[in-house]
Amino acid sequence: MTAPLVISIDAMGGDHGPSVVIPGLAESVALLGRPVRFLLHGEAMALQAALETSPQLRAVAEIRAADSVIEMGAKPAHAMRRGKGSSMWNAVESVRSGEAKAVVSAGNTGALMAISRLILRMTSDLERPALVANWPTLEGFTSVLDVGANVVCDAERLLEFGILGSAYHRAAHGVERPRIGLLNVGVEHDKGHEEVRDADRLFRTPGLDINYLGFVEGDDIAKGSVDVVVTDGFTGNVALKTAEGLARFFRAELRKTLSANALAMAGAFVASGALKKMSARLNPSTINGSPFLGLNGVVVKSHGSADAAGIAHAVRLAVNLASSDILSEVAETLARRPKLTAVGGSESLGA
Repeated sequence: MTAPLVISIDAMGGDHGPSVVIPGLAESVALLGRPVRFLLHGEAMALQAALETSPQLRAVAEIRAADSVIEMGAKPAHAMRRGKGSSMWNAVESVRSGEAKAVVSAGNTGALMAISRLILRMTSDLERPALVANWPTLEGFTSVLDVGANVVCDAERLLEFGILGSAYHRAAHGVERPRIGLLNVGVEHDKGHEEVRDADRLFRTPGLDINYLGFVEGDDIAKGSVDVVVTDGFTGNVALKTAEGLARFFRAELRKTLSANALAMAGAFVASGALKKMSARLNPSTINGSPFLGLNGVVVKSHGSADAAGIAHAVRLAVNLASSDILSEVAETLARRPKLTAVGGSESLGA
């Protein structure tokens, strides 16, 4: 019999804490295809009370009392100095100690990244993790990174994102050789700023063993033209927030249009099945969960306002990543990556 996979949970994180996290975990237990066990870090009495409503979850959950909770508005530096003993800190520490294979938190993003870097450290010689988003497309999903962890990126960092994103997409979505595209203002080789053009050269280095297709534009993300879209955190975050806003706009406009009069409401009734499917595709809960890539451990960030279904999806993603070879694969590929070195006053490729 397969041993249960242990997942560490910051049960106090997010806008709603245990009132959403516990139902989300209960939902995930019914959906996961393998046995799991949860370490729930937080306020013991609150977690005990929440577990009373789910006997199935209670049977596979262990409560770990925490001294404090990191507030959603806390500064990362403050969280690092004062966060020891908190539910978030202890949840990440369980991964470092080997008790758990992955951690899920809906808490403060900056604090989670800072604490994870401090406790788990970065793989290879990476400086900061990359935050990846699952983007619904006409073909399925595209993995977009970075979406906010690294605002300014040089060519070498963009190459690292491609390596991280390729390994992630294979583990999360089952694509053996993910197609990688570098986001730019055009597909021609002379388009874009210097960092993007240099990154394009690095991606084309022989022997790197990644499936790089070249430049892509903004509209290619939703088309599903590639499986992984690489960009800096500033551009990625703006694109992500724009897409989220558009999704909310379309859902609101559709709801308003289909309730405008009796004829429209009748049409909505006839097409209710198809409309529900479309609404599900636009529901953020169905794509909730963004891992920090590049750490020596699996850390999945849930949206702070996620509902129970969103928490369940984030947990499912953490289980998929923890069951994969993503960490060793990333380390092996990063070891072969080229770097830009200054030779004779000009940039050239170097090993």
